[in-house]
Amino acid sequence: MPGTPQSPSPSPVPGSPSSSAALPASAAAGSGASRRGVLVGGALALGAAALGTLPATEARADTAPRGGSPMSDPFTLGVASGDPLPDSVILWTRLAPDPLAEDGRGGMPDRNVSVQWQVAEDERFRDVVASGAVRARPDRAHSVHVEAGGLRPGAQYFYRFRAGREISPVGRTRTAPAPGSRLDSFAFAFASCQSYTHGHYTAQAHLAEEDLDLVAFLGDYIYETGEAGEIGRPHVPARETESLADYRIRHAQYKADAGLQAAHAAFPWAVVFDDHEVENNWADDISYEDDVPPEEFLRRRARAFQAYYEHMPLRSAQRPDRADMRLYRRLSFGDLIDVHLLDTRQYRSVQVGDDRRDDPSRTLLGAEQKRWLFDGLEGSGARWNVLAQQVFFSQRDFADGAPTNFSNDAWDNYEVERNEVRDRLAGAPGPVVITGDVHANYVCDVKADFDDPGSATVATELVGTSFTSGRDGAEQNPGDAVQLQENPHIKFINRRRGYVRNTVTPTEWTAVYRTLDYVSEPGSPIHDRARFTIDADAPGVRPQP
Repeated sequence: MPGTPQSPSPSPVPGSPSSSAALPASAAAGSGASRRGVLVGGALALGAAALGTLPATEARADTAPRGGSPMSDPFTLGVASGDPLPDSVILWTRLAPDPLAEDGRGGMPDRNVSVQWQVAEDERFRDVVASGAVRARPDRAHSVHVEAGGLRPGAQYFYRFRAGREISPVGRTRTAPAPGSRLDSFAFAFASCQSYTHGHYTAQAHLAEEDLDLVAFLGDYIYETGEAGEIGRPHVPARETESLADYRIRHAQYKADAGLQAAHAAFPWAVVFDDHEVENNWADDISYEDDVPPEEFLRRRARAFQAYYEHMPLRSAQRPDRADMRLYRRLSFGDLIDVHLLDTRQYRSVQVGDDRRDDPSRTLLGAEQKRWLFDGLEGSGARWNVLAQQVFFSQRDFADGAPTNFSNDAWDNYEVERNEVRDRLAGAPGPVVITGDVHANYVCDVKADFDDPGSATVATELVGTSFTSGRDGAEQNPGDAVQLQENPHIKFINRRRGYVRNTVTPTEWTAVYRTLDYVSEPGSPIHDRARFTIDADAPGVRPQP
């Protein structure tokens, strides 16, 4: 496994035995899906006795659905882990035998349900190192967030849950290395934007077959629209999400996809939201839709945040307080890499036209988050510093000649603060920005002065395409030639779907842009479309054959 080269290679990641037998073609990209199903079936059969030794004082009538009969499979949404620390990782599941139930309760009773959990060194659960029981509560959609502690740094673990007589799929996770410890390699992927109506989750199924330490998801996990799309995957409910029940159902619809479940079960994820988890292009307390009072929008935002937390592998520090959620945070991996996860929605000034983009009072981060980021960059002892964030960071002029034309939803609309962040980032070791949002692959040299192509390159931006949003995409659009001409710091554009796989060592960073031929139908193969290298001591990218 990357990060601990001396360790043996892991077994293929387990998945759900119930879903793998009927795995839809959108997730069955390659032979790994059926292989995972066989492995997890064996693990459950061998380990059920061990789970049976845990206290189950509440696992009787209280685990029955509202109809009163014994609970059907409550683990329809799979399992996930996230935010690895050297001694702990967050483990997630949600009990939902009827995940698309109209009331948003997932078919669960209106009472607490006992859920047992285990963490083991081996996928057969012969060496259980941590276990316990928690209450899944109806006011949290019977979601479970276990902060499993007392684990070894830089170690691989397997985990699972039980409710009543039902046992969950098995997930695989990994803790972060010890603080400051030497790390020779770290492998991770980043991705974003997975509209359910635009494509099958083939990319997520391919992602599950990778060998990674972490997945960073950079926003637009769900889409709030009521669209049906054109590929037979309509949104449920068939309306824009507004209520808490709506958001819960929408998250459950996405989470029920077998390809996405496999990717979550394979590695720990670090997630941040962008706009569509609430509403398109929202900013702070301002709805992008006309004539919505801030107080009304904040009530909607609170409902969206609650459902988001209920469905993500996030720690209690990220639990929302109504319409507020502390999502920005930092993950460190030995002496090699610090990942600064940003929130570019909750504190931003409202979007304006190009004539006000250079107003120094405008902010994307807010004062508190900006101080936190600058303190972290200044104090970092890592070889690489990564801003994991949502919207395009580098300057991007869409106009052919004068006048200029910039996106008002990206960092270009907050020019003064962008340049301030750029200058602070340039002073940190190994500065790299990773970005989602735009449904296209880009590679950019971050310049000391974007208006002067001859100025120094001070950092690198890697922009990843969408998992599915925008449907199949293309190699390039007609307007991309203008972008490459007007923005010489942009070195690459591609508009296929997929994700970016990264291998980071003390001396170099290799980014591989992995793309699919199509997502409008299931079963696309995946290709290494392009490969770039960043030298630790020389910001900027070098294309590789």
